[in-house]
Amino acid sequence: MWVDDFHIDTFPTTNADYARFCAATRYPVPKHWENGRCPPELYDHPVVHVTWRDAAEYATWAGKSLPSAEQWEKAARGTSGRTFPWGDQKTAAKCNVREAGVEGTTSVSRYHSGVSPYGVYDMVGNVWEWLSTLTAPGRYELRGSAFTSPLFRGAPAVPNDANDTMHDDDTGFRCVATPEQMAPRRR
Repeated sequence: MWVDDFHIDTFPTTNADYARFCAATRYPVPKHWENGRCPPELYDHPVVHVTWRDAAEYATWAGKSLPSAEQWEKAARGTSGRTFPWGDQKTAAKCNVREAGVEGTTSVSRYHSGVSPYGVYDMVGNVWEWLSTLTAPGRYELRGSAFTSPLFRGAPAVPNDANDTMHDDDTGFRCVATPEQMAPRRR
């Protein structure tokens, strides 16, 4: 399938990124942040406890959008259609999935050997990622699996979805930008 040009974020949106958005827009912070602030040791971890709407609001603020299923899968599998971002071998040590035994999110830059052919991190494991692809009224696709998921659920071609109001400790997002979104804005 042909996918038009796009740029995808190298890393999932971090707590630090999301904190800047909340501060700039007065958007509500994730409910698990103590006293409305993310703990410093989690700044470089993916933001979690965000609904699809929260993710979409952040993307709009950043001048981007949530990726479509096709964009996300291409960024994860490359043009050769790899089973996993790193190749076709089942290797749990290349990502934060249940078999890794971490039992929580990790820094978004931790798994260097698990990057996609385009240099994109955490396309398998760490957190499920919200996409722009609607699967049914009020439901959107998720991809990538999380620290709570077995490795086989993380294969980029394996779809998942959830109600757009769902938020939990293993779901986050990343953004994409098309050439139109990246073009300089005239004032």
